[in-house]
Order: sequence, then structure tokens, then C-alpha cells
Amino acid sequence: MKLTPSQRIYCLAVILFVSLFICSLSFGRTGSPSFLVPLAVAGIAYLLAIREFFSIPRFPQHVILIGLVLAALWHVQFLRMPPGPDDDIHRYVWDGRVQRHGYNPYLIVPNDPAFSWLHTAETRTLNHPDVPTPYPAGAELFFRAITAIHESAFALKVAFVLCDFAIVLLLLDILRRDRQGMHWVLAYAWNPLLATEVAGSGHIDIVGALLLLISFYALGRQWRTVAAVAFGLAVSVKFLPIVLLPLYWKRVRIRDAILAAIVVGLLYIPFLQREWIPIGSLGTYVQSFRFNDPVFAALERVAAPQLVTALAVFLGFVIAIGMRKRSASLSADAFAWPMAGSLLCAPVVYPWYLLWTLPFVRSVSTLPIIIWTVSIIPTYVVWYLRALGRPWLLPGWVMLLEYGSVATAGTIIVFLRLTRPEMTRSLTDSVASGPERDLELKT
Repeated sequence: MKLTPSQRIYCLAVILFVSLFICSLSFGRTGSPSFLVPLAVAGIAYLLAIREFFSIPRFPQHVILIGLVLAALWHVQFLRMPPGPDDDIHRYVWDGRVQRHGYNPYLIVPNDPAFSWLHTAETRTLNHPDVPTPYPAGAELFFRAITAIHESAFALKVAFVLCDFAIVLLLLDILRRDRQGMHWVLAYAWNPLLATEVAGSGHIDIVGALLLLISFYALGRQWRTVAAVAFGLAVSVKFLPIVLLPLYWKRVRIRDAILAAIVVGLLYIPFLQREWIPIGSLGTYVQSFRFNDPVFAALERVAAPQLVTALAVFLGFVIAIGMRKRSASLSADAFAWPMAGSLLCAPVVYPWYLLWTLPFVRSVSTLPIIIWTVSIIPTYVVWYLRALGRPWLLPGWVMLLEYGSVATAGTIIVFLRLTRPEMTRSLTDSVASGPERDLELKT
């Protein structure tokens, strides 16, 4: 008996739910076979669901509703799981605690014996205790605000999950206004990285992704001041979205940009020392931190790491400039690709970095990024290997699988566009059936 599209989506939803539930039971053994196998199954089910989303222009509302309810349930299951002992969230708790005791997290080093009394059971195992915080001021103030309500990793995880849910609500309104298929909200909500890296480990990136989506939404409504300020706040969470700056050219007024810069500057006032803008361990991060970086590693052989990092940022800017010139209409693709291009050349590419792109991937052109969010799953094996006493080194086969999948997808899309343009055009039409809006604004 042939299943209907809705029935196929329901089957995939059940597979996602069961596999992610099983994965959550081994969350304390990240990268182990009992963790990786069900997570990989969830990733495959997710990609099959994406295929269905491209094939069918509309799904019944009950399919979307049930899909979102199931996503909420597996989020709650991961939320119940304690984060790993050296997950970044313990640094978040430390940074918030340090601020509330009147100290500067850009100056205080966690393993300094003089500040050992500041530690709690949740902060003693934080990673890289020999360096101060690398996070921008917006992230630091967020840590302070949440830990002021309740000082715990769980409180931060709850805040991150609420940001995740807020993105879902915002995406629903964006899809409705653009007359796109509402089922594309599931392309975001069902991504396995949200379960592991937001509800599970808890990463600040989801806060930045929400602020960036608010900026995108505000641009679509021509709320230029809101768009500029939200973009500035997103950059103050992590610097990655700075490469999107060209997309705001002639879409926000000069006074909006100045206001956004002032707001970001004000965030740094509590941390200023001798009138220098604090960067904490950001320099150490660029100089010494490496993970999942084949492009950066190749370039670093012939250039200094600071120069290669600058090239990664430059690449993101170039992609953003090209997309801004290509079309005057606002496009989610234009927000996804500059960040993805910059990450491709970054010194560190953790799975949770791709959270920034998730609200903006729902077209054929972003399919390689969608595949990347799944092909990056095998990188978790390095945590398991480290637990076995192996060095912190990603196996070559993992990077080959990860980036080979992305390259293959990109090559196929380019080939189809050159040889069968009608196919890619029909797929694009099934995603975006609403009229494009010209957002060219005068400064």
C-alpha cells in the first residue's frame, strides 16, 4: 500500500522521536556508539523529511501541529539530561557568577587560586580554565541576567529552549506572510542539532540566531531601526554574523546603523578597562584552538592564523556583497550562505556553530548547508575517543564524510541547474510561492 505524503511525514516523525529519545539516554556518553547511531538515524530521517518538504508544496495543518508537538517532546527529554562535565554551559555559569560578584570575566582566569572560592560544583569542571572568557559583551550580560534569576546550567538551558521556541513562532509568521508552505517550520524544528546542542548541551548560539531572525523579520516589515539594533545585538552574542553587514546596505538608514553601534558599545561599558575594549581569550582562540578545520589547516601552512581568520571573514563579506548585488529582494538564502562560507574556513567548526544558519535554510540553494547540519554529526566521535584516552584529533574519515557530503550536494545542484534548470526551478517554486518584496530603501 502506497503511503500518502502526510503518512510518510508521520512515519519519519516517529523515527525521529524514537531515535532521539534513545540518543538522549546516552547523552552522558557523547560520541559513543549508543549516542552516535540513533543520532545518525535521526539525521537520515530528517533529510528524508526535507525531501518530502521539497516535493509537496502544502501539508495539512494537523501534520505541522503534531510535528511541532513531537519536536517539543524530544526537546524536553534532552532538557532533562545534565550537560557534559566540560560543556561550554559551565563557563556560562562561571561568567555570570563572576559578574554578579563584581569581577570582570575578561580578566579573571577560572583556575586562578585567588578565585577558587568563586567556584561551585557546576563550574569546577569548565573547559579551558587557564584562559578568560572569549564571549562578546551581549553574551556575557545574558549569562549574568539568567544566573541572577537562578544560578544553574539548567536555568540557562531553559532560557535557550525558550529562544528555540521563539524562533519557531517567528518562522511561522514569516512563512505565513510570505505565503510559503508552513511545513518548512519543521525543517528548522526537526533538525537534530537543536536537540543535542540547545536542549542538551545548551549553547548561546541559539540566542544569537533568534536575534538575527528578529532582524531579518524586521527588515521584511521595514522596521529599519529594529532590524539594525537586533543585528547589532546578534553580533554582540558572537561575532559570526558580522559578515552579513553588506546585506543591510540601503536597507537601513545611517541613523539606524549609528544607533545599533551605540547600543553595542553600551554593552561593553561594564567591562571596560583602561579605555580598552575587552576581548578576553579571543586572541588565544584564533591562535591555538583547532577543530574540524580542513580548509583553515591547509591555509595555515602558508599564512599566519590571524591572516587566515581574516580571510574567512573576508570570504563571508564577499558572499554577502555578491548576494546583495544579485537581488534587491530580501532572501533567507542571503543570510545563510555568508555565515556558512565563513565557517567553512574557520579554525574551529563545532556542530553548534551551524545553529546560526538553521532559521534561514529552506530552499534548494541551501540544501548543501542542510546536509552539512547532518554530515557534521560524526564529529561527535572525538569526544568519545578523548574519553578513551585518545588525543583531541578528528579522524580523517570523519572530515571526508562531512565535507564530502556537502561538496557532493553542491556539485549535483550546480550540475542540475546547468543541465536541467526546469527541475530546480520547479523545486524553488514549491518552496516560495509568495511574491518577492523589493526592500530597497533610501538612506
